[in-house]
Amino acid sequence: MAGWRCRGLRWPQGRPVLVWDRERLSALEYGRAIGFRAVGERRCPGARGNPCPLDSLVAGRSTGGLCAECARLDRLHSVAADTIADDRRVYRVYLAWFGPGMVKVGITAEQRGDARLLEQGAVAFSWLGRGPLMAARRAEEVLGTALGVPDRIPYAAKRAVRAVLPGEGERAAEVEDLYRRAVGVPGWEDTLERLGPAVVDHARAFGLAGLGAVDGAVAELVDGGAVRGTLMAAAGPDLHLAVPDGRALVLDTRLLTGWELVSAGSEESAGGTTAGGATVPVAPLSKGPKGPNGSEGVQGGLF
Repeated sequence: MAGWRCRGLRWPQGRPVLVWDRERLSALEYGRAIGFRAVGERRCPGARGNPCPLDSLVAGRSTGGLCAECARLDRLHSVAADTIADDRRVYRVYLAWFGPGMVKVGITAEQRGDARLLEQGAVAFSWLGRGPLMAARRAEEVLGTALGVPDRIPYAAKRAVRAVLPGEGERAAEVEDLYRRAVGVPGWEDTLERLGPAVVDHARAFGLAGLGAVDGAVAELVDGGAVRGTLMAAAGPDLHLAVPDGRALVLDTRLLTGWELVSAGSEESAGGTTAGGATVPVAPLSKGPKGPNGSEGVQGGLF
């Protein structure tokens, strides 16, 4: 059976879509069954639209999904690395909320709309200002320091609270409070246009209503290993699956990047039966790494 090589998850028009080589797309729908089996070896898909020149192997547990050389190339041309000084696009500063007490300040290109917030798994957010890249970057740094909020939040921490989120009103209130605190910080508005508070809530787009506790997370894919279940929700790169054996699992789609995947139903596979829902390593759900911002499981660059 021929397979497609995965390139990860995107959020066009606010909907989760798996992307494959040759830019083929598979739209994902909540309440629908999905199933796949990994074949062969995980290979680096390349960076910035270019194939990996060495077709390098990539470790199964790597959420970066790139070999060292392609990761270096990707970072070199990233706005987040501050290596593109002549970027003339308009940028927006935002305030993002991921769970009680989990908020951050960030920036994104205005032309991307709220795509970056969806990619990060932000449950609610508000724009704060708009302007040139360096002014937006400065505002991000000034506000992050003044408000005492990080520029990154571990994905594991985001996963741990999705099933116990407060109501939409409480979420909005926390974002609005952060907005009021932000506008009280002097200096950042000198070169930015301030945008009024307007909280956007992504819970519906993510399918979070009624989401139950998670029993574990897929740790990695392996040759012949399969995953099968009903898609209950998606947030950022994560798919929340109800698998046939009764467990609720999270699959970080960054672990799919570089794998060739074939369809897997309830049939036997090289990794064993898929009747239980997963024949790949599954780990207990963690609360994220220790230390400032964590050392792994942290969202990628800002762009």
